[in-house]
Amino acid sequence: MDDKTFNETIDLYIEDHWGEIVDDIARMVEVPSFEELDDAAPNAPFGPGPRAALSQILAIADRMGFATTDVDGYMGFADFKGASDTQIGIIGHVDVVPAGPGWHFDPFTVTLKDGYLMGRGTLDDKGPVVVTLWAMKFWKDLGVTFPYTIRFLFGANEETGMNDVPYYRERYADPAFLFTPDAEFPVCYGEKGGFDATITSKPIEGGLIVELSGGAATNAVPGTATALVRADAASLPAADRITVTPEAEGLVRIDAQGKSAHAATPETGVNAIGVLVDYLLANDLCSPDERAFLEFDQKLLSHTDGSGVGIACSDDYFGPLTVIGGTVALEDGHIVQTMDSRWPTSITPEGITKAITMLTDPIGATFENTLLMDPFLVKPDSPEIQALQGAYREVTGDDEHKPFTIGGGTYAREFTSGASFGPERTWQTQPDWVGGMHGPDEGISEDDLKTAMKIYALALDKLNALTF
Repeated sequence: MDDKTFNETIDLYIEDHWGEIVDDIARMVEVPSFEELDDAAPNAPFGPGPRAALSQILAIADRMGFATTDVDGYMGFADFKGASDTQIGIIGHVDVVPAGPGWHFDPFTVTLKDGYLMGRGTLDDKGPVVVTLWAMKFWKDLGVTFPYTIRFLFGANEETGMNDVPYYRERYADPAFLFTPDAEFPVCYGEKGGFDATITSKPIEGGLIVELSGGAATNAVPGTATALVRADAASLPAADRITVTPEAEGLVRIDAQGKSAHAATPETGVNAIGVLVDYLLANDLCSPDERAFLEFDQKLLSHTDGSGVGIACSDDYFGPLTVIGGTVALEDGHIVQTMDSRWPTSITPEGITKAITMLTDPIGATFENTLLMDPFLVKPDSPEIQALQGAYREVTGDDEHKPFTIGGGTYAREFTSGASFGPERTWQTQPDWVGGMHGPDEGISEDDLKTAMKIYALALDKLNALTF
């Protein structure tokens, strides 16, 4: 199909089917598919929400006429049979992070506002999954038989550990190459390493903090945090991003307001736990045991490049390391802080552990690594990366933006060869009321989704022209 015919055909197809596409996105967003391991069951290993979302996307793919398979609730896939069994893969995820506070829209209903789709998952990753599936259906409806089979994998545990992928890979071979519509355009060819940890204080003696909580997920800069402390509200000063409220005799509620952001780009957010910790320390709202841990926490939270805890570094492919504290809680007399670090090739997990335990050991805190992923890289001049870049460039006319690496961890890194591929274009400005992934008021424009669908359709054609 020549360029002119492709453009006319795909544009008309999107126009004719857009209402159906939005309806499918709405069906997915209506499922609150965050992990609930306490309610895990056979065929629902990550809880009822991911299970329901997986069933929904498989039903949509089945309705489209694709051959679908449910991999015991860990993952599912839809096959578009080609002339050979060699696979070109697509992988997206149907799980989401919890809604968290601060929404002005119903997070689990798609709201259409001024050309934007608002709701949890519209951007990460249910909206992109649906338009990519429709891009696959575009070629099916034309009666095309590609040289390779296209397998669309639907994951159910991307946000909290990617524990779905090993289960799948134990049972099925990797595609020759795959992409995931779960990052940014034009094309990402590498991802930083991932290092999550839980840091737990020693038992707190004589604490002033009665309650402590903040954040909704380890991998997101927290937008809110709160503490209930033993203090006199009248004696506490005002402070930026802090609200002080008397709650009972001798008890004061301290609420901190930050700005949510993805852990891969923490410089775009304001860590509410850090704001709260700073206030508690500055006003002596802590016992000696609590102060020791909070002073460590302050070092961790105050510098997103890791310089506060001695792990700052950078390399040529990935740029600087990042680190955040995602959640905090008071549990059974211990303060528990989680951290998320995205690391380049110039440091090792052992180096991260050594630097931080040099700070936690002296105060009796424990440090547990809970997630570890090595950096992932496919050379930017490979035919596969160039095919994706070419599809993006031909649809958008944008030759300014080039292949890049990210700090986020996507499914691409879990397979032999892959890349993450849109749909965000981060240089575009959005209305103030449109939030990003993992934060409140998540949304994406209809125009961006339509453009992404066109890019994905062309990318499938270009990848099928390669030799695998």
